[in-house]
Amino acid sequence: MADRKLRSIFDEDAELYDRCRPGYPEAIFDDLGDLAGLGPGSRVVEIGPGTGQATRRLVDRGAEVVAVELGANLAAVLRARTAGQPVVVVEAAFERWAHAAPPASADLVTSFTAWHWLDAAVRGERVARVLRPGGALATVTTEHVLGGTADFFADVQECYERWDPATPPGLRLTPADEIAPLTDEVDESPLFEPAVRRRYRADVTYDRQGYLDLLSTYSGHRALHPDLRRGLYDCIGALIDDYGGSVTKAYLYELRVARTWPAKSH
Repeated sequence: MADRKLRSIFDEDAELYDRCRPGYPEAIFDDLGDLAGLGPGSRVVEIGPGTGQATRRLVDRGAEVVAVELGANLAAVLRARTAGQPVVVVEAAFERWAHAAPPASADLVTSFTAWHWLDAAVRGERVARVLRPGGALATVTTEHVLGGTADFFADVQECYERWDPATPPGLRLTPADEIAPLTDEVDESPLFEPAVRRRYRADVTYDRQGYLDLLSTYSGHRALHPDLRRGLYDCIGALIDDYGGSVTKAYLYELRVARTWPAKSH
């Protein structure tokens, strides 16, 4: 199971997370309509919504959302951001919540950049339990890929090699077309039909402080010893200055939609 401490570390500064984490390409939500039936009246369970980077886009499409968030601070920000909207925020681990949730009560279960934190031994079965027959599980993964200010991201590895003991030497970004699709137990599960996948690209530009703030929302950076993190950020910040005060980061998103089998007709 994913490290419990890292899984909950995002909750330490929910306001920073809300301010800095990027949203998702609108095309993902278009495809959720086509591939998973997202639309007015859809009953959606969102796993690990954070502060609502995707939640508000789901509501914009007419969905009624149950947002299951582990972190108390993240959940509080999400409640404030979605007040008056058809969103119920549940503060719980999804695996535990889904075990007792009403069966077949959702049309769609989504997880945006949070699926990997769940217990792989039970997550697929728990999702299938919550979904109606023919309902859909949609997972979205996010990868930092080669592109944007590519030379900066090559040079910045010297900062990581100096200040982050977990950094392997010579680490470099991978081109988007060399990133393998997400495959896991859902793809082998008899509970789900074969999955459909779509990919999307986006570039986001950050100034020095914006990029350092973004790094402070990543679990690995937050888990560093404060002295190491301070040295790392000073090194990265100086390098951003050398690149003119801003850098562009290239993102690759992958949407996977897997439906439960429809009910058998009698």
